[in-house]
Formats: sequence, C-alpha cells, structure tokens
Amino acid sequence: QVQLVESGGGLVQPGGSLTLSCEASGRAIGSYTMAWFRQAPGKQRDLVASISTTGNPNIANSVKGRITISRDNTKNMVYLQMNSLEPEDTAVYYCNAKRYVVGVFYDYWGQGTQVTVSS
Repeated sequence: QVQLVESGGGLVQPGGSLTLSCEASGRAIGSYTMAWFRQAPGKQRDLVASISTTGNPNIANSVKGRITISRDNTKNMVYLQMNSLEPEDTAVYYCNAKRYVVGVFYDYWGQGTQVTVSS
C-alpha cells in the first residue's frame, strides 16, 4: 500500500504561483509513475502532469509552459510547481501513484488539496 498526502494548496491571486507537495509513505515510490490530476466542480478529473520512474515529465497541453513536475525518490516526494495561475486552474489537485507489475495494477490516490485562484 502507498499512502499519499498532498499539501501546499490555498488561495492565490491570478498570476501567482504555488508549489504542491505529495508525500508518499508505505512503500518507496521509485518504481511508480507519479502524477497530478485535478478536478474542478462539476467536471471530470483530468491529468495535469505525470513523471515516469526515470524522471521524464508529461505535461498536459492546457498547462504546458506554466507547470513543472518533479520527484525526489530519496524523500518519497513529488512536487508540482505552478506559475502564472489562472482562475481556470481552480480545482482540487490529487496526487496519484501507478505501477503495473505482471498481472497486477497498482493505483493509489491522495485525498486532494484545494487550489483556488481568485482576486
């Protein structure tokens, strides 16, 4: 089992920045693909960014250029740096860990952290 706890959300003005953190426990995350998703009220949960076990990032087109994802396997942490935030970025942000081992798919979620972009 992997437990994920997000932090760093809050209220920020348009154009501002936030860094979200995801702390994992239970297992080392080095063999997991880590990702951040977000879900706005009334909308589906969408991928924001993911990072492979080798550190290769994949950023959603909607936030490309404004968001950086990183991981520190030594600390069992994943980060999401968000810049030039827009009201449309308002959502609950969820950390996710995925791993596929032959025959078994592991998929873990955190409880989410609220990000509100408003003046």
